[in-house]
Amino acid sequence: MKGRRGRPGHLHPGAWWVWSLSLGVAASRTSNPLLLALLVTVTAYVVAACRTSSPWSRSYGAFARLALAVLAVRLAFTVVLGSPVPGSHTLVTLPEVPLPHWAQGIRLGGRVSAEALVFSFYDGLRIAALLICVGAANALAHPARLLKSLPGALYEMGVAVVVALTFAPHLIADAQRLRAARRLRGRPDSGVRGLLQVGLPVLEGALERSVALAAAMDARGYGRSADVPDRVRRTTAGLTLGGLLGVCAGTYGLLTAEGGGYGLPVLLAGVGAALAGLRLGGRRSLRTRYRPDPWDARAWLVSGAGAAVAGLLTLAAARDPDALRPGVVPLVAPTLPLWPAAAVLLGLVPALFVPKDPEEKPS
Repeated sequence: MKGRRGRPGHLHPGAWWVWSLSLGVAASRTSNPLLLALLVTVTAYVVAACRTSSPWSRSYGAFARLALAVLAVRLAFTVVLGSPVPGSHTLVTLPEVPLPHWAQGIRLGGRVSAEALVFSFYDGLRIAALLICVGAANALAHPARLLKSLPGALYEMGVAVVVALTFAPHLIADAQRLRAARRLRGRPDSGVRGLLQVGLPVLEGALERSVALAAAMDARGYGRSADVPDRVRRTTAGLTLGGLLGVCAGTYGLLTAEGGGYGLPVLLAGVGAALAGLRLGGRRSLRTRYRPDPWDARAWLVSGAGAAVAGLLTLAAARDPDALRPGVVPLVAPTLPLWPAAAVLLGLVPALFVPKDPEEKPS
């Protein structure tokens, strides 16, 4: 039996992940701070234009704060532990701690050069941009709808993840409701005594919810599987495992400058093998989907815009590496390459052509 089609206002959540990860690939191909800042600005604008007021949409700010923390830690490590980048512009000289002979190559304190700090800033900004791109995917893609779109071979894992994702929000909501009720009654809601008197009802409610969920899953036939031949089962496992290893190797190749030649073919081969394995594995799952999200023209437009940004930045990194990876010795100001910057602006396509999704309630 086929499920009803999703509502037309919804964009497939997988398209948002393809768009965000593609921008992350583009960020990994450059250390130019102007291009990285432009990429971050594009993600921020699209998130502001397309996200809803749902709880998960606020994760972009958390990822942005995490990115700033990573950048600060990267700079702090350079100041304290030094950097192999040579430099002639000394900013400060810290007291150096003598280390034993077995710790050669490591230093604590010493001279801090402007070249080393700028190099660390470029490198840390690239990692921060990657984190912000992942945060954009978390803010735009509905997690429950994304898991509902998983193939049948990953159905059990998807249900486990959905239960885990919804458990914590329910606990927090119960705790807030009980604390508010205790304050209205003039009873303490903080301290050890208040924590115990709030925590026990919360745990009791979580246990009752778990029992009800188990009964509902059992009533709906969760865990039933069809009989498939052993040969098909072994083929499915081999294709899925080999495909996932290929995806990991291909992704690593795309994210490193040395693997640009083999990264894309290995990634495509891995994706093909993994999809074939997941399709074969889906034969074991006996289930229907209610209102599945269609992969429509808008999903192709969003994912295609992200893929175009990643492809054009990869091409620019191969043709003009000096513009996308500015040097720090000698210390010069970075310049903004025009056509790579125009390629990054293609990431704004979702904000221009995809309307904001309807308001959704957390699952």
